[in-house]
Amino acid sequence: MPAARLKEFLDSKGVRYVVITHSTAYTAQEIASLAHVKGREMAKTVIVKLDGSLAMAVLPASFQVDLDALRAAAGVKEASLATESEFKDNFPGCETGAMPPFGNLYGMPVYMDESLKKDKEIVFNAGTHRELFRMAYEDYEKLAEPRICQFARTRTGAPAA
Repeated sequence: MPAARLKEFLDSKGVRYVVITHSTAYTAQEIASLAHVKGREMAKTVIVKLDGSLAMAVLPASFQVDLDALRAAAGVKEASLATESEFKDNFPGCETGAMPPFGNLYGMPVYMDESLKKDKEIVFNAGTHRELFRMAYEDYEKLAEPRICQFARTRTGAPAA
């Protein structure tokens, strides 16, 4: 069952979405493949620490967070990946690693890579390792209010285009 908090939030805002069920998978690339979603079209949520405070970095599944670029975009002195033990208790009702990209529901800011704006829809984990939500990108941006910047990089270091 999708994260109840997110489902209630979207329903209360009258937002249309589709729940996609797939077999259990843990990496964003694996999930995208199982759900027949291109890795560039699926958003993954990476929990980072910016000057010691937790934040969400949302980017295409096929990319990695460039911590230097995120640090500069966020205007902070330090940026690092958060460990599971540092964030797992912040997402009640969600399986660890399957957090939906709505920081406003969990008390943390959201930084989204600008490359996700190119698609009309956004697909992301629904709080479990078996379900995704697909919804209009426009609705996501309006509800999640992410700070949009460029920080996604390929494994070779090229920026997301």
